[in-house]
Amino acid sequence: MAISVFMPALEMAQETGKIISWLKQEGASITKGEPLLEIETDKIIVEIEAPGDGVLAGIRSREGAEVPVGQTIAWILAPGESVPVEAEVAAPAARTMTDRTATEAAHAAPAAEKQPREGVRVSPKARRIAQEKGVDLSKVVGTGPDGTITGEDVLKAAEAPKPAAPSPSLSAVARLMAERTTQSWTQVPHFFLVREVDASGLVALRKQREAEKLSVTDLLIALVARVLPKHPKMNSLNPEVNISMAIAVQDGVVGAVIPNADKADLASIAVQRRDLADRARSGRLRPQDITGGTFTISNLGMYGVDAFSAIITPPQAAVLAVGRIADRVVAVNGAPAVRPMLTMTLSSDHRVVDGAQAAAFLADLAGAMEEPKI
Repeated sequence: MAISVFMPALEMAQETGKIISWLKQEGASITKGEPLLEIETDKIIVEIEAPGDGVLAGIRSREGAEVPVGQTIAWILAPGESVPVEAEVAAPAARTMTDRTATEAAHAAPAAEKQPREGVRVSPKARRIAQEKGVDLSKVVGTGPDGTITGEDVLKAAEAPKPAAPSPSLSAVARLMAERTTQSWTQVPHFFLVREVDASGLVALRKQREAEKLSVTDLLIALVARVLPKHPKMNSLNPEVNISMAIAVQDGVVGAVIPNADKADLASIAVQRRDLADRARSGRLRPQDITGGTFTISNLGMYGVDAFSAIITPPQAAVLAVGRIADRVVAVNGAPAVRPMLTMTLSSDHRVVDGAQAAAFLADLAGAMEEPKI
């Protein structure tokens, strides 16, 4: 049976993908799972694996083509089969639309977006002004009785400065980062907790296992992954612990994922981290490498940064920002002493966790870092 090779959806907001290169020629024998082609999304270049065994045939899109998600770009055939002549097959999870439905959606979306949040009352005057000025009522905070949105509330929202659009000179990666960080920052209610930790235990463990060339990030991934199961809300209530680590690439940052990190030993985590970092910087990540993260760690210590705050990547509920390990004078048993200290900042989504829950997680993590047992 003919197998459709379609443009996959690798990101929540992805609508198209660009074909960078075919790694197999038409007519070549294909084995399921081997690299078939490279595609570029707004975020990264990834290799797409063959979905089955057979012969590559009927390539419909060549290098450089921008293809809608779900559209068939080639076929894998069994010996003697011919390329199907029926209409293109869309992927089960594809978000493609016909011209008619796309047009209807374009007209319907603005009206839906401008409705107030459920249970919020809006005065007739406020509705009229919102319609005239194109104000999204779902983003207006009411100051009237019982939170009613008034005409003055809408006027203030209409006069508020709009965020600047990303510069057209930005690369696709930088432009997408600007859009998504803006979306997260404006829609997710962030709150931040900061804690300093004595990193003597981490330093000693690295020295003890010096031959394995462990990084601080390796240790952090292992420790965070072992603490998260005790705090399921911090892990987005996900039964799996998949740690996403922020990796700097040209013009941006990608989140490469180490799946089931709570079940992996430290050596395995180090190997996976190095492999993901190498492939991220060379633009050779696979779809599974950037999906499924449940918690993110962003470490800027290698750049000499002491502390910073990071923005959450939805649908995750938190991100841990980690600074460098540096010698500082601290009080130990009432006397000044020099210790290698590390500052970590936890950004949390207040819709999912409250301050006490986030603080409990941070306290457990600090304890695990001061006496690492991994």
